[in-house]
Amino acid sequence: MRVAAVTFFLFLIALLGACNPAAAPVPVSSRPALSNDTPAKAPINEMTWTGSDGKQTSLADLEGKVVILDFWATYCPPCIKEIPHLNTIHAKFDQAGVKIIGLNSGGPDDRPKIPRFLRKTPIDYEMAFPDDDLQSYIFKDDDRIPQTLVFDRGGRLVKRIVGFDDGVKRDLDDAVRSAMSAQ
Repeated sequence: MRVAAVTFFLFLIALLGACNPAAAPVPVSSRPALSNDTPAKAPINEMTWTGSDGKQTSLADLEGKVVILDFWATYCPPCIKEIPHLNTIHAKFDQAGVKIIGLNSGGPDDRPKIPRFLRKTPIDYEMAFPDDDLQSYIFKDDDRIPQTLVFDRGGRLVKRIVGFDDGVKRDLDDAVRSAMSAQ
C-alpha cells in the first residue's frame, strides 16, 4: 500500500511538472529566427506540421494570415483551460485571416486519446501534429506546455507565451491584435 501511495505521489509530481502553470514568455533559443524583432524565416517558416488529412503545412504556406501555433496535450491542465479561449479567438477572427493550429505535442501515447478528449472538450480550430524538426526546435530550451506562438501576416513572431492564466489570456489577446495591425 505504501509503495502504491509513493508511486502515485511521484507520478502526480511528474505530471504537474510537465504542465507548469503560466510563466513569462521565454525565447525558444538564442537564434534570431524567434526574436520578436526578426522575421521568422528559415528554419521555422519552413518547418512543417501534419494535419489529420495527412497534408503537411508550414508557416510559409500561410503567409498573409495571422498564425497562432498552440502546442498542447490532452493531459495538460493549462492546455485544457486555454482551449475555450482559443475557440473564442477562432470564432471572432477566423474571417479576418487569423489561423489557429492546435499542435498536439503529447506524443504517440496521447494521439489515441484525442477523439475521446474532443467529445468532452471541443476544439473548433484546425488540429495537427508538429513534425519532429518543428517540435525539437520549439522545445529545445523549454519543454513546458502550452506554448503559444503568434505570428503576424509577414511571418514575424509577435509573441511566444508559455502557460495559461488570466494574465496570459490578456497577453494573447494583445498579441493577436498587434499581429493583425502589423504591416
